[in-house]
Amino acid sequence: MTFYGDVRSEAVVAEDSLIAADPIHREVLDDAALMREVAHGSVDAFTLLVDRHSPALYRVAMRMLSDAAEAEDVLQDCFARLWQNAPRWSPSGAGLVGWLHRVTMNLCFDRKRRFRVVTVEALPDPADETPLADRRIEADQASRAVAAALADLPERYRAALVLCYYEGFSNALAAEVLDLNIKAMESLLFRARRQMRTLLEARDVGCADLEAHA
Repeated sequence: MTFYGDVRSEAVVAEDSLIAADPIHREVLDDAALMREVAHGSVDAFTLLVDRHSPALYRVAMRMLSDAAEAEDVLQDCFARLWQNAPRWSPSGAGLVGWLHRVTMNLCFDRKRRFRVVTVEALPDPADETPLADRRIEADQASRAVAAALADLPERYRAALVLCYYEGFSNALAAEVLDLNIKAMESLLFRARRQMRTLLEARDVGCADLEAHA
């Protein structure tokens, strides 16, 4: 994903021997090393972090907001904050991954509180006469039902499922992102799974495990 923002243009691009070195070695630099370079104004290091973490953060924002434009805006804001906070950032806990996901989640929570989402009925899909169309339609309907059920969950429940089931976070890492202790996280996840199953049953979607829909 390409990051479109003003933060790059505002930076003074200096000769950076660490980042401008062999491209193969750029990929193995860890987040903490790259953040040290960003703290000194390296746009190359910033770009590498954007490219590295954008896909996961965009998935999270999309599942939280169900709106591509809003998810893009969250991503822009998240990386703008990374640039602004780089001089003060120091590795701790879950590192940059945890920090970026916490910022992304908080931005999503803020947007959900500020804006009311207006939903409209989707236009029916055109008929598909190709073989196995029925199976594909059923799979699409189940996928949409899962997405709708996820959207109907309280935001904290949705966040727990997005992190633990869709993104594969451990309970400990998800707890750090959501600023919870591990017991509170486990309780939140239990309640989220239970309510998700109830919502899916109401939509006549049979799923024994949410992981099948990740």
